[in-house]
This record gives sequence, C-alpha cells and structure tokens, in this order.
Amino acid sequence: MSTNDTDTAGRARTSDPKALAALLAPIRVQLVLAVLLQIVSAVASLVPFIAVAEIGRTLLAAGPVDEGRVWAIVVWAAGGLLVRFVTLAAAGGITHFADVQLQLQIRRRMAAHLATVPLGWFTDRSAGQVKKAVQDDVGAMHHLVGHALTDLAAAMVTPLVALGYLLWVDWRLALLTLVTVPLFVAVYAVMMRGYPEKMAQYTAALARINTAVVEFVQGIAVIKTFGQARRAHRRFRQATDDFADFFGAWATGMVRAEAVASALVAPPVMLLVVLGWGTWFTANGWVRPAEVLPFVLLGLGLTAPVLTLGYGANELRLARQAAGRVIALLETPSMPEPAATQMPDGNRVVFDQVGFSYDGRTEVLASVDLVLEPGTVTALVGSSGSGKSTLASLLPRFHDVDSGAITLGGVDLRQIAGDELYRRVGFVFQQVQLVRASVRDNIALARPDATDEQIHAAARAAQIHDRILALPDGYDTVLGADTHLSGGEAQRVSIARALLADAPILVLDEATAFADPESEAAIQDALSTLIAGRTLLVIAHRLSTVVDADQIVVLDTGRVVERGRHADLMSADGRYSQLWQAHERAGRWAPHTATVESLEVTR
Repeated sequence: MSTNDTDTAGRARTSDPKALAALLAPIRVQLVLAVLLQIVSAVASLVPFIAVAEIGRTLLAAGPVDEGRVWAIVVWAAGGLLVRFVTLAAAGGITHFADVQLQLQIRRRMAAHLATVPLGWFTDRSAGQVKKAVQDDVGAMHHLVGHALTDLAAAMVTPLVALGYLLWVDWRLALLTLVTVPLFVAVYAVMMRGYPEKMAQYTAALARINTAVVEFVQGIAVIKTFGQARRAHRRFRQATDDFADFFGAWATGMVRAEAVASALVAPPVMLLVVLGWGTWFTANGWVRPAEVLPFVLLGLGLTAPVLTLGYGANELRLARQAAGRVIALLETPSMPEPAATQMPDGNRVVFDQVGFSYDGRTEVLASVDLVLEPGTVTALVGSSGSGKSTLASLLPRFHDVDSGAITLGGVDLRQIAGDELYRRVGFVFQQVQLVRASVRDNIALARPDATDEQIHAAARAAQIHDRILALPDGYDTVLGADTHLSGGEAQRVSIARALLADAPILVLDEATAFADPESEAAIQDALSTLIAGRTLLVIAHRLSTVVDADQIVVLDTGRVVERGRHADLMSADGRYSQLWQAHERAGRWAPHTATVESLEVTR
C-alpha cells in the first residue's frame, strides 16, 4: 500500500464512528458503569435544590407547619448530597482508571503492530507523523473517556429531571420558562451555517502561513545573499495579513452570534424570565407565591448544560477523528513472515526479474536482473527518480517485490525470518537514525548482549571512541537528552553500530554526501574498516566515488540499461558516459572526493 493509499484509508476511517467504538470496546463495561453512576450523581445533585423548594412551600403553606415533613426533607437533602459525592467520585475514578488502561492497551497494540510493518512504511513518513498517531491521537481520547462521556450524561439528565419536577409543580410555568431556548437554537444554527467551509478556509490559510515561515527560515541565507530579504518578508507578511483579515471577519460574526446565543440562556436572563412569568401568574392567582420558588431555584439551571453539550460534542468529534487515524495505523498491512523459515546457504544475492510499484499502478522497477557476488562492490547509478534507492531498499526488505524474486544464499527473502535477514544484511544511510538512549545502547542495538570491550572496539574502528569519552557521561550519555551529536559524529555512531552487527552484506547510501570535509575524512576512514571483506551495494550520488566498483549498474526509469566497470562503460559511450560528462560539467570532481579504491576495500 502506498503512502497516499494509507492516508486515504486514514481519512476514510476518520469519519467512521465504528472506529471509536472498536477502540473503546475493551472498557465498554467500565464506561457504562461510570455513566450510570454519573446519572445517579446528577439526579442526586438536584435533591438539595428540590428539598429547599419543598421546605419553602411547606413553610409558606396555610396552617401550622408540618415539622415532621420538614425534617424528612432535610434528611433527604443530606442523603442526596452524600449519594452525589460518592457516585461522582466513583464515576471519576472508574473513567480515569479505564482511560489509563485504554491508553496502555492501544499503545502496546500500536507498538507491537509497528514492529511488523515494512521498514519502508517508516521511510515514507516523518517521525512526527508516527508520534502523532502513537502519542497525540491516543492522548486525544483521554478527555472523552475521562470526562466528556460522563459530563454529557450529566448534561442531558440534569435538565430533564429538573424539567420533570417543574412540570409536576406547574406545567404551564415550566414550559414558559423555556421560551428562550428556541431562540438560542435558531441563533446557534445561524452561527454554525457554513462552518465546515470556513474551517477548510481557516486550515488552508494557516497552512499558507506555515509554508511561508518554513520557506523564509530555510532559505534565509540564500535570500539575504541575493538581497531578497525584503521581498521574502513581504510574502510572509502578506500571508499573515490575509489570514488575519479572513479570521477577523469570521471571528467577528461568530463572536457576535455566540454572545447573543449565550445571553439568551444565561442565568440572569433565565432569572428575569422566571420572575416575569412567576409575577404574572401570581398576580392572576394562577399559582401561589411559594410555587414560584422551585422555578427560581431550578429554572436557572435548565439551560446551563447547553455549553457542556457543545463541548462534549466537540470532544466526541475530535476523538472519532483520532480513533480513525489510530485504526488506520493498526490496519496497516504487516510484512508477511514465512510460516516455515529457510536458512540461506552463503551470501550470494540475486535479483531475478524484479518489478515493484508503490501504489500498484505506477511501475518504479521493471524486470531488474542483478547478481551481487560475495565480497564485491556493486554501485547503483542513474538520474534522480531512476529507481536506485528503491532497488537498494528491497534488499533489506523495506518492501516486498511485486514480481520476480530476490534471493539470498539461494533462498527467497520472503522465506527468511526477519531476525536472520538482518543478521546478514546491514545498512548505513545518509539520514542517521539514533534512538533516545545511551551511546552504548545505540551502538549495541543489533547486539544487546555485546560486551563493553566489543562496543569500544567498534567505536574505535568507527573513529568515534575519543569523542564519546569526551561526552558528559561517556558511553552512558543519553543522546537527545544529555547531548546532541553533529551529523558526522552521529554517522560514525551508526557505522560503529553496523560494525558491531557484523552483517556480511551492506547497503550503503553514500554516507558522506552531506558531510563537511573534516567529518568526511573521519567517516571515510570508518567506512574503510566497515566494508572490508563485505558484499557492498552502494547507492551512488557522486559518480567519482564508485569508479573502482566491481560492477556499476546504470538505472533509467526503473530498468537496467547498462552494467560493467567504469572503463568499459565509458568506452561504450552510452547512458553512463552521458552521466559522467554531466557530472564533470557540474564541477563536482574535487581532490578530496573519495573513491571505492580510496576506502581500501579488502577482498
């Protein structure tokens, strides 16, 4: 499945309410129990108010005061308060324990599933995208589980019970108390008209600002060099001004409408409504003054839960979206593991009529035949988009081929267990991936049982041992917390990791392409040790680095168009010769540029 396909699936599941229900299924019993307790708590919270109203009606009634009834009501009020506090605490405790249980379970499921997806899935996504799903989207459901569901239950039950009591006291006055509610609904409907379209415009405007900021910051050196800082700043300012104009116009209308809507159900307005209707009814003899008291006490709270319902509905919408993204991640196809693993016989690699497509429609590789003999260096060259990185990523099984096969030691990669494959195939890329752990743990990632002597030996061979000893805690220094390494230093740590792993086959995506000259020299020395005696597949970005490779494979639009040694390909005057001439015209040949020969490959 391609990135686009996965994203589309994620969006499809975002609007699916079943996604949220599926995630909440393990804690459904706890949630139902918590909601029931919250309903009891909501009803109990009204008992003291009803008790006050009933005491008032009893005291103001004609004739002697029924003290027994008064004390009975007081007992009921005290009991209501007690039930209220107990059930409220119980409901909150249950939901929060359920939330912790849910987040732990979901994150464990996601971590376990991410361990099974193809490595290429991660290369198609930034760390931020994965973090958003694992951390942010799971966390987005906290408020729904911990608060919103019980708050929604209370917001719906409380006014209904209060209204039921008021209808029992006097149904006419109860209905008239709600006279502002239809007006609130009408104003709110007008306020929300066109909301989805406005939100889309808001998101697009915000994206334009973000784009302008990133372009300005990333290109500031070039912009200033060519004297275009004022023009770039003008583009950023224009984007912010457009956003401010749009948001100001939208927010102004929203704020006005929301102010009117909120005022219609605000407690002071409700108090005026109750007193107005109550005075009129009393003056006409339709009710006794004591019967207005319950409406003064409870009528004000009839509309109070409206905002809670709005916030709860929003939390439910956000949780559904987050759940959709989580489910989409959990439904990402896993890398198939063989039912019965086979052991390779040797380390000879053969690409046999390999074809591959990311999306199932556009062919990236077609009918690729290639043999990597043990102990040889094979370089993949070609223009951007020719398929070099894709072809190299298939060997460590970042993706599975769509047609043909790749064999290692005579066994199809798909029939080799993942652990066994990665013991035989290592890789060092330009973009170094170090984990937030100690330097020791980063180097020993492939061999957690390695001794300190073995780890130190690998670091020395990678030209990084002395730098590690200079860190605050040496090999115990936590990367990303206690210190940050430069790009060249991080690359040498990754080379030490590859040395310790000691895989006989190595995929190398020109690790020095973006290094400064000083770091490049140290990295080249480290690579000389790393590649000695190994089968090497190099993704060549600079042709001058692979002139001494055993075979150079030229790719063009996903197909092998030439192969051979440098001299043979140059004399053939084909695609490789054209690439070499373009390389020289670009002035990329430099005295310090290393070749495969300069890495002192030992066969």
